Amino acid sequence: MSKQQLIDVMESFQSEFSDMAKDIWEHPQLAYEETYASNLQRSKLKEEGFQIRNIDGMETAFIAEYGNGKPVIGVLGEYDALEGLSQKVSTAKEEQSPNGSGHGCGHNLLGTAGVEAVSALKKVMEDNRLEGTIRYYGCPAEEVLSGKTFMARAGVFDDLDCALTWHPGSANQTMNKSLQALVSIKFHFKGTPAHAAASPHAGRSALDAVELMNTGANYLREHILDGSRIHYVISNGGAAPNIVPEDASVWYYLRAKNSKEVHHMLERLKKIAQGAALMTETEFHSEISASAYETLPNYNLNDLMYENMTAFNNMTFTDEEQHFAKELVTSLDPNLHSETEEVQLLPVECQNNEWEKGQTFTASTDVGDVSWITPTGSVFTTCSPAGVQLHSWQATASFGSTIGLKGMHLAARTLALTAYDLLTNPNNILEKAKEEFHKSTEGRSYEPGIPDEVKPPSIGE
Repeated sequence: MSKQQLIDVMESFQSEFSDMAKDIWEHPQLAYEETYASNLQRSKLKEEGFQIRNIDGMETAFIAEYGNGKPVIGVLGEYDALEGLSQKVSTAKEEQSPNGSGHGCGHNLLGTAGVEAVSALKKVMEDNRLEGTIRYYGCPAEEVLSGKTFMARAGVFDDLDCALTWHPGSANQTMNKSLQALVSIKFHFKGTPAHAAASPHAGRSALDAVELMNTGANYLREHILDGSRIHYVISNGGAAPNIVPEDASVWYYLRAKNSKEVHHMLERLKKIAQGAALMTETEFHSEISASAYETLPNYNLNDLMYENMTAFNNMTFTDEEQHFAKELVTSLDPNLHSETEEVQLLPVECQNNEWEKGQTFTASTDVGDVSWITPTGSVFTTCSPAGVQLHSWQATASFGSTIGLKGMHLAARTLALTAYDLLTNPNNILEKAKEEFHKSTEGRSYEPGIPDEVKPPSIGE
């Protein structure tokens, strides 16, 4: 069977997956709450004849598998939304629901492209009796950077020969940069309550401890490696101004080029917390809620994905879509995005970005954990205009539009065609990818960063 026949299969049910992506976009749900998207995709794949496997303790995670034997190829999907990014498909800021959630990172597209890809692959494998196993991983909670870590801790990626993924972006290109490692940790301080006016001397303020800790953390910023990040929010500042706060909490994200440096930063931050507790005569405890590795790009897999994306790229945009893109970009701050005046707003050509190899990008993702377990390839596709940033209302508008859908279908084709190559010629390609993987890991084996006693949140927590 030729690759063109695989494309023909995908085109025959393209509208169905456009509807799925739009349906998920219209029903956004936050991390670990994604019942709508998870059930929709799970039902579709079960109907297609995939074997569905649940993951203990993770209500919105699942695995859909077809085939048998080697190679075992995984396709990663995500579907969680972001708080406060509700938006209509509009070039003006218009919420779908007041203070509601929205798909400002395009996960309505990300997961659906994976379902589209494996559905087409299954038909090809059936018709041509191809050996091998394909899996779609329904992964919750990427936005809080822990869903895949809990899945990895359960061992569900251990027997993969490789994994493939993608992300909505504003260009068609390989993801050759490494994304940063991250730790998400909350510090909870316990003090002594008292009347803030009548007897403040009797109180020991947990909020004082939080604020002193934050002061220390801000001084720490000067003494960390370039490109590293420390950011935080006070998640509990006390009950009322006239009560010395008995309880207060602060939530930190630490990011760095690699997990070793992140954990070095973490140890220094814990010492700052200890100092704040000593200064205020309070106590504290901490809890890690996410710990994602840096991503290890696999250039052999990325190059193969690029070849397929280029060879079967039929992306075009209508005058109406071009006008929508221009109006969206007009809504951006020109001081921040003036460069978009000189670029193509909706790029259709593909780029391999060789120059990005060995560089680091300051965002993070739990895909990093998977990339430390098995060779992982990844690309971006054009789903929004150049200049539109992820986690913005403009991004939500783009990812619910036909622009986003066109990028999704290109990603689905890229995933399916690459997996087809791996199924039909596994030795040549996978051996190179695995050799690169072992060189990248430098003999280090994967160990989950989230402690065993920390369990995935349940729905409603």
